[in-house]
Amino acid sequence: MNHIYLLLGSNMGNCQKQLSVACKHIAREIGHITRASALYSTAAWGKNDQPDFLNQVIILDTTLTAGAVMQCILAIEEKMGRIRTKKYDPRIIDIDILFFNKAILQTETLSIPHPQIQNRRFVLVPLNELSPNLIHPVLQKTIHQLLRVCQDPLPVKKN
Repeated sequence: MNHIYLLLGSNMGNCQKQLSVACKHIAREIGHITRASALYSTAAWGKNDQPDFLNQVIILDTTLTAGAVMQCILAIEEKMGRIRTKKYDPRIIDIDILFFNKAILQTETLSIPHPQIQNRRFVLVPLNELSPNLIHPVLQKTIHQLLRVCQDPLPVKKN
């Protein structure tokens, strides 16, 4: 059984509903969700002339490989109406693999752990809620340690 962390985000339409629908698809198509963080709102990262994002981290168990999980994620995003345009543009749903077991994987289409975890407060805050002592397999620091030194100035507010 593979233990994975996913980040969900939305800043279009009813964001809370988008995250809920995404969780239903994930549970049905990828694996059993064992824990979910609270919902957090934050200003858009990378391009601030758009609505705030609502984000959540979920932990799940799956029998799928990392590549198969990525294919399912892309299919779920497409089913929910995501259209990929420019980087950092608004999106109905965004699903990122943060961690897949303790794997370190780099391919053309997949980077695990997600390469920006340590730079994004909106990722670290919900991760810290769920697993503050989880050790980042590349940086060899806990999530709590990474959050304490994160330079991201954007406030993250629990909904």
